[in-house]
Amino acid sequence: MRKLDQNERQALIRRSFLFKDVGDGVLDRLANLSVTKQLDRRETLFNRGDEGDALYAVIEGLVRIWVGSDSGKELTFSIMEPGDVFGEIALLDGLPRTANATAQETTQLLVIQRSAFLSVLGNDAQLGRHIIELLCERLRLKTDLLSDFAFAELPVRLARKLNDLVTAHAEIDGNSARLGKRFSQTELAQMLGVSREAINKQLSAWSHKGIVSTEEGGLTITDLGGLRHQAELERDSAI
Repeated sequence: MRKLDQNERQALIRRSFLFKDVGDGVLDRLANLSVTKQLDRRETLFNRGDEGDALYAVIEGLVRIWVGSDSGKELTFSIMEPGDVFGEIALLDGLPRTANATAQETTQLLVIQRSAFLSVLGNDAQLGRHIIELLCERLRLKTDLLSDFAFAELPVRLARKLNDLVTAHAEIDGNSARLGKRFSQTELAQMLGVSREAINKQLSAWSHKGIVSTEEGGLTITDLGGLRHQAELERDSAI
């Protein structure tokens, strides 16, 4: 297990939207209270309905955030990789988890328990005001994103999702970007709540246009400009 120094812990904690603009004193106190946790491949971190008792930052590995239906279908919300932070809402309200979290490979996490966070929050009124303002900002943003997602057609939704994945995970080279085999068509389908066949059909159509390539089982965006254009089609048609 990798051992983090104080500066590394602070840097990871600051990557959370809750703490990106707070002072070094708050970060130092949170870093002192943080612990590390190791997960094996496919090990469950928490299940939907579990107590929301901690914030997590990925040091090494990958964590899948997902939900499942009674019929066995799964929807992937996100894949957390090194540097990503999740669990902010549970840290604040302590209510049951709304999704499952599973390690996709051997994973190490930095953990801040809710009890530790509350001890810092209770002694810092400025931190409390900062968090209230951030939550209002995030609520406005989520409302806009939900509206876009609800009314957009699959090509637009898939293009936007791929653009997000490229920004967070891809190796970018000029006008192309390689996601490789990390995100399968099944996982893309789970992220968008559609069938794998629908994803395959759309990627095939884009492949013929030279926008993507699915050779050797991996996914490469061969025309990032073309993909961004696809993501904007719905907005353009509404003007």
